[in-house]
Amino acid sequence: MRRRILRFALMLSLALGLAPSLVPAASSPKGESLKLAMRKLWEDHITWTRIFIISALGDLPDKAAATDRLLRNQTDIGDAIKPFYGDGAGTKLTGLLRDHILIAADIVTAAKAGDSDKLNASKTKWTANADDIAGFLSSANPKNWPAADMKAMMHDHLAATTAELEARLNKDWAGDVKAYDRVHDQILMMSDALSDGIIKQFPAKF
Repeated sequence: MRRRILRFALMLSLALGLAPSLVPAASSPKGESLKLAMRKLWEDHITWTRIFIISALGDLPDKAAATDRLLRNQTDIGDAIKPFYGDGAGTKLTGLLRDHILIAADIVTAAKAGDSDKLNASKTKWTANADDIAGFLSSANPKNWPAADMKAMMHDHLAATTAELEARLNKDWAGDVKAYDRVHDQILMMSDALSDGIIKQFPAKF
């Protein structure tokens, strides 16, 4: 029965044009626990990013606290991969993700000020950082996290977050809600792809 389900998942993924690396890994109690924990970490990532955007654009007094919590999340994500890839890799990912957040903060500041030169420069840095994150992930698990897939996922994440920021900046509240829904859907897909890649790479652990 389990093989039949996996065969159906593979056939469905091929019919939809999904890369084999994104086919869901076989579930197990430990695998499901990893997926839930990973989803929580990445949902925190987008939740605290959203709170930071709202606080920064609105000059709210909770901006510093929101920033600290958002940066802590990047450490949490890095720590989550240490059992699989080692302390050095976890620390490296944390550093890349901190840069991801700090550059995003520059983008928010520039967008709010209407500084197009700084905005464009920061967006260029943000894309380069996203490619660095994609490259790092792919190097850790090339079979299950192909570079092209990782790069596409990171670019989708940037695009969705940018749409959220722009809608908020323009006071397009309906668009803002729609954009955040897209951010949420995208991060769950990304989180599951990362979890599935770990499960496939280290089957003995699951």
